[in-house]
Amino acid sequence: MRVLVAVKRVVDYNVKVRVKSDKSGVETANIKFSMNPFDEIAVEEAVRLKEAGIATEIVAVSVGPQTATETLRTALAMGADRGILVQTDAEIQPLAVAKILKRLADTEQP
Repeated sequence: MRVLVAVKRVVDYNVKVRVKSDKSGVETANIKFSMNPFDEIAVEEAVRLKEAGIATEIVAVSVGPQTATETLRTALAMGADRGILVQTDAEIQPLAVAKILKRLADTEQP
């Protein structure tokens, strides 16, 4: 069985987030990003499934800018076999991400 694990690049949980002065979002310049802690748990569980012989391959998937490759590298370091980045520089809504992941799951056939 192939396991697909979606991983997201988020502001590191140890960083204090600051709102932009025009209140249009948060400051992202010179801020440390990391993998979502809940996604780390999902990757760890997929690795456990592989070690137990239930899963044969772990594929980490991320949707976002080129800088999201750092998150995929983290997943690979944790034990994922492959990483797939669906690169987009546009701000995407969650429904669009879900549709991208569905199409990718159909292609990969986990």
